[in-house]
Amino acid sequence: MPGRYYRRAEDGRVLCELCPRKCRLAEGQRGVCFVRLARDGRMVFTSYGRSTGFCMDPIEKKPLYHFLPGTAVLSFGTAGCNLTCKFCQNWETSRARDVERASDRASAEAIAKAAARHGCASVAMTYNDPVVFFEYAVDTADACHALGIRTVAVTAGYMNPAPREEFYRHFDAANVDLKAFSERFYRELCGGDLATVLDTLVYLRAKTNVWLEVTTLLIPGENDGDGELGEMTRWLVQNLGADVPIHFSAFHPDFRLLDRPPTPLGTLRRARDIARANGLRHVYTGNVRDDEGAATYCHGCGRKVIGRSGYQITSWALTDGGACRACGAVCAGQFAGQPGTWGNRRLPVDIGEPDG
Repeated sequence: MPGRYYRRAEDGRVLCELCPRKCRLAEGQRGVCFVRLARDGRMVFTSYGRSTGFCMDPIEKKPLYHFLPGTAVLSFGTAGCNLTCKFCQNWETSRARDVERASDRASAEAIAKAAARHGCASVAMTYNDPVVFFEYAVDTADACHALGIRTVAVTAGYMNPAPREEFYRHFDAANVDLKAFSERFYRELCGGDLATVLDTLVYLRAKTNVWLEVTTLLIPGENDGDGELGEMTRWLVQNLGADVPIHFSAFHPDFRLLDRPPTPLGTLRRARDIARANGLRHVYTGNVRDDEGAATYCHGCGRKVIGRSGYQITSWALTDGGACRACGAVCAGQFAGQPGTWGNRRLPVDIGEPDG
């Protein structure tokens, strides 16, 4: 399929303008993402309509804790990624050079219809970064909206301003992976830069109606220091506001970062304490079992308004309008009355389109 956001350079190469990498591609050459190819002087997107799998998940797994809690989301991704994170936990697909390997064929319309058929409230573009399958993601989002289904982007936020503006016109919610709060980390471990991601976060909060949550994977010895966590969480409050939820998730050794230990629960709880002390109201721990760190508390009276065990909602003390039943303070988020009952289930889905 013809790709978007590129131009011909003076030397005849194709210059991709989708993300800050600006890959300069000779004829037949692929970008770092592996899925955008120079052909006949144009940009071609090679994995349109191809997914590495479909699954019904709890929306909390994205993680989104303040967006349609308790509902099922149809999740899918493709091959390829525009970052090169040494700790990637989906590296078998995100770094796959063979975009056809283990892929299912599915049109945007088929995905939307499958979500409706299975009772999903939303569809999430996840596993790898939807930035690299821009055209497929946007078409799928439009097909979902036509059927009244909302859309979610799970992303590292590494894209240029012009495509970013168009991209988020098609989405209702996003979880942005803020991988660290240092340029060194982004440069050495991800092959990217921090400034672009911060710009995306500010853009989403200030210029769109997209519901935003943030995730940071804490890697021992890399991005879990008190100083960095303090600086990051103060920046979040000052630039995004106190109501933006942040999820501190546990690292498990994977891919090319096998020399670090798993993140202790104590580190996640310390990060949570730092963030709350700096003014963030909704701070969560993830990739571990921690019911206190998974619960949502009222910023007005401190009462637990959403209890969770894993992804299962165990208690609910919000009105249909999202206000605390005890004090009336409104909990930031997008709620649809009472929560769903999907719980912890994960169910593979067959979209039902034949290959080829």
